[in-house]
Amino acid sequence: MNSDLENKTGVPTLVSRRQFILAAAATGGAGILSASLGPISAHASFDKAAEFVLPTATKDVSPFKVHIPQAALDDLKKRLADARWPDKETVTDWSQGVPLAKARALVEYWRTHYDWRRAESSLNALPQFRTQIDGLGIHFIHVRSKHENALPIILTHGWPGSIIEFMQVVGPLTDPTAHGGKADEAFHVVIPSLPGFGFSDKPTEVGCGLPRIANAWAALMARLGYSHYVAQGGDWGAGVTSWMAKQRPVGLAAIHLNLPILFPPPPPPPGGYTAAEQPALAQLGKYTSDGSAYGSIQATRPETLGYGLADSPVGQAMWIYEKFQAWSDNKGDPAEAISLDHMLDDITLYWLTDTATSSARLYYESFAKDFSRMPLDFPVAVSIFKGDFFTPPKMWGDQTYSKLFYWNEVPKGGHFAALEQPELFVAELRKSFAQVR
Repeated sequence: MNSDLENKTGVPTLVSRRQFILAAAATGGAGILSASLGPISAHASFDKAAEFVLPTATKDVSPFKVHIPQAALDDLKKRLADARWPDKETVTDWSQGVPLAKARALVEYWRTHYDWRRAESSLNALPQFRTQIDGLGIHFIHVRSKHENALPIILTHGWPGSIIEFMQVVGPLTDPTAHGGKADEAFHVVIPSLPGFGFSDKPTEVGCGLPRIANAWAALMARLGYSHYVAQGGDWGAGVTSWMAKQRPVGLAAIHLNLPILFPPPPPPPGGYTAAEQPALAQLGKYTSDGSAYGSIQATRPETLGYGLADSPVGQAMWIYEKFQAWSDNKGDPAEAISLDHMLDDITLYWLTDTATSSARLYYESFAKDFSRMPLDFPVAVSIFKGDFFTPPKMWGDQTYSKLFYWNEVPKGGHFAALEQPELFVAELRKSFAQVR
């Protein structure tokens, strides 16, 4: 049987992030580079007053508001106060994970200063809805622009992100004239929560991977009456958005990616990889050797991981906080890129909805088979934020997307582009989609 990781010459090829990891494990890594649904259940110790239960979704588009019971917030503070801490790291940086002093400081701020009701109020200031698609209740924000000729766009978050990532860009996208833009740059904005994340239902059976979610997003846009629209995403959002392009649903005109799923097209070139490719190959090598454990765990044992994260808000926080540090554009402290409040908005959303396990299951479903290099004969725009942990070269985009119509390298911002650099993110969407209105 032919392996997807090997061509007829026996040289490993790079097709997906997961395959890169597997191949690196088999070859020692250096060889590759040198070769060239239902209610959210309460925590077991909650009383009934602390339960947050999602309303049952139907095929109707039903308005939705967030109101977390005060008992759940009180329980969170008690757990934070009662946390049992590990011993201090034996290094002077983040190489063993979140340093103890940083962890303690974040948790103390979370316990004594952070205000979830502020985040809740911001969410409830936007029109939110739930509707059932393919058997699952899907939560989404939907803000129509006052400009009737606005271009509809569906924005998809990733992990460990959420709808929180896009809160700062809704206003500039829907009301450009109030935010330094022009009326003909307006968007109607749809921001869904991935299944198993936030206020969407949690899948209760296998099979809810990227292709199914992509179909659901197309159904959502059709249900909202949009016959001409665009899609955008990074991280898992890039996966969903790429699958939408592959499926070519009626109405989808173009896509934009801020973490394109790009790897060297097989087979490796006879003369080896070029100088322009070497930095990205080095990033992949570093990811394989030093940054991929989270994905392997979530892709293989999400349930086992979930026991600790569902029981400990400190554990849940550090599982995400470490990624804010590793993947954002900072010089060592994630707060240089993302405010403490914004990080805790996202972390608290995971905690209050008890979605550590259900969100991790998307890795189980799709990390190995669906999140891979995908040649697309479809209009694709790409913005590379240079502070991201992986910044592929344009030549890989040219070799993968036959209708690549926009490519730009943004000097500031990282993996959480809309959260870190909302103004630059909005500017990229305005510039890239100007060609498809």
